[in-house]
Amino acid sequence: MSAMIKISLPDGSVREVAAGTTPADIAAAIGPGLAKAALAARVDGELRDINRPIEADAALALVTAKDEADALELARHDFAHVLAEAVQALFPGTQITFGPATDDGFYYDVMAPASREPFSMDDLPAIEEKMREIIRADKPLRREVWSRQRLIDKWQAEGESFKAEWAKELPEGEELTVYWSGSDWLDMCRGPHLASTGKLDPQAFKLMRVAGAYWRGDQRNAQLTRIYGTGWLNKKQLDAHLHKLEEAAKRDHRRLGAEMDLFHLQQEAHGSVFWHPKGYRIWRELEAYMRRAIDGAGYREVKTPQVMDARQWEQSGHWGKYRENMFVIPDEVPNVDDEGPIVSSDADWMALKPMNCPAHVLIFRQGIKSYRDLPLRLYENGCCHRNEPHGALHGLMRVRQFTQDDAHIFCREDQIVDEVRAFCALADRVYKDFGFTYSIKLALRPEKRFGTEEMWDKAESELRDAVAAAGLNTPEYGWEELPGEGAFYAPKLEWHLTDAIGRTWQVGTIQSDRVLPERLDASYVGEDGERHRPVMLHRAIFGSYERFIGILIEHFAGKLPAWLAPVQAVVATIVSDADGYADQVVDRLRAAGIRAEVDTRNEKINYKVREHSLAKVPAMFVVGRREAEEGTVAVRRLGEQAQSVLPLDEAIALLAKEATAPDQA
Repeated sequence: MSAMIKISLPDGSVREVAAGTTPADIAAAIGPGLAKAALAARVDGELRDINRPIEADAALALVTAKDEADALELARHDFAHVLAEAVQALFPGTQITFGPATDDGFYYDVMAPASREPFSMDDLPAIEEKMREIIRADKPLRREVWSRQRLIDKWQAEGESFKAEWAKELPEGEELTVYWSGSDWLDMCRGPHLASTGKLDPQAFKLMRVAGAYWRGDQRNAQLTRIYGTGWLNKKQLDAHLHKLEEAAKRDHRRLGAEMDLFHLQQEAHGSVFWHPKGYRIWRELEAYMRRAIDGAGYREVKTPQVMDARQWEQSGHWGKYRENMFVIPDEVPNVDDEGPIVSSDADWMALKPMNCPAHVLIFRQGIKSYRDLPLRLYENGCCHRNEPHGALHGLMRVRQFTQDDAHIFCREDQIVDEVRAFCALADRVYKDFGFTYSIKLALRPEKRFGTEEMWDKAESELRDAVAAAGLNTPEYGWEELPGEGAFYAPKLEWHLTDAIGRTWQVGTIQSDRVLPERLDASYVGEDGERHRPVMLHRAIFGSYERFIGILIEHFAGKLPAWLAPVQAVVATIVSDADGYADQVVDRLRAAGIRAEVDTRNEKINYKVREHSLAKVPAMFVVGRREAEEGTVAVRRLGEQAQSVLPLDEAIALLAKEATAPDQA
């Protein structure tokens, strides 16, 4: 007779069942509806197959489609396996490697048989259809434990050299599992999986693209083909995702940046931006806006060097933690006519700054600081450089040269909560001025970090207290704590913006740091006459100007608010007789502080309207003989077909109001 075990359920009830009972058995005992809905289970918190036996007392939570995060992860993992099975069924001799779930789908790296070319987009429709066939066959997905040698023998016998290589490196004593799809295909996998392929919706996935990939990510190894797909729980979710991708493509800041003549990128300065006059106008408006914000909040603007001695970066801790991402140069370049100095140690190197914080500590250290001087808020539009890999670069979103709206607040222990709360209020005002909603997260201590546990306990507690004091630690603001995701020197609050199509972007941060002031010997004289360490709050709101502009372009689909638009109005003529009047209108607009241009080209008005619409100009003032005679303008708004005829003074007053920055309205 089997031993009995106790299963604790989320509602507090406890069931006694025989050892070896599966979560599926327990779901069936509770009711047929749950038995049908249950996809997997959490056993003592571990996600497991619904048919995997439970051998000891445990807490059990059944996973259904309502548990979307778990359900999606399972479905995407299964879609990846079905993809690999489909490719091998269609193209015998294909070698498979690995295929994980991703944030919106799955991929699998495969090597095509020697008899054919690598897989291409043309192969995807047939692979998709084969995947649907496998899903509709409702093949059971069954877990087995194998020995390491059995795995190696199988892969070698079947010519799966990549899998065999990986199996040989697995630890001898580790429990190794495979999953069968039906009785004719298996893959090495930790799991868990759904009960069968039929639990997937055959209309809830789509193969998206193929790309080159190297075995184990090393370009010295064999090149594989990576097949990407997106996978969801149902067709409605898939359609919503594809619609979002379509919208994202329309809003792509790289395409709009070219259409609007804002900026460009090219190989001669890989990872850096060439700002055109119109794009730099957006930058200047943001810079002016942020200066007004920080001036009003009591910051003092500074400017620090681009290149600093390696010893400074070593002392701060960045040299050991971040050197591979820094651009380093010799302290002295040898003369071409002689051997010159030899770079022999870290002391002989300089580095372009990847962040501004150590330089701000050096400013703080100039002169003796008293407790009465605190808080001291130092702000810099600081240009930084980071040696990002070529493959990671992405338009304005990921660059090598960027400018941060960076500030560091040096304060006393008793000032921390008030300073963080004030920053929360400032960030809230800024994001709302741009029309964003946001969520706020607390990133906690990482595994590898500087500082004592006491330092980290204090810093994390202070950030929690400040957010609570600001009223932001609520579900409305998506409050969440993120274990292990803090910086190596400090925990941080993160602001995640939500854009017009539901994507999130992490931008603003504030970090409570006791490590850097200690490492760089920053101090102030307290009321007791003794030296004390300040706490250093690292903070930014835009994050970087480049990335924030990219986010704005995509959020507004290029139709920036009038106050940010590089050209706020174009005066376009219908006939050449109105050219003189058009020049007068432009002069009046410019006198009112509106960025205006004139278009008197010998082109049809519909052509002009279309061209300036592509450039996302908020307003067009169309003028002809009648408007010149009557002192009026026909106003056409971006995205609207209708136009309204207004007296010139009234039209200018309306546009001037719209073109006023929200903090100056």
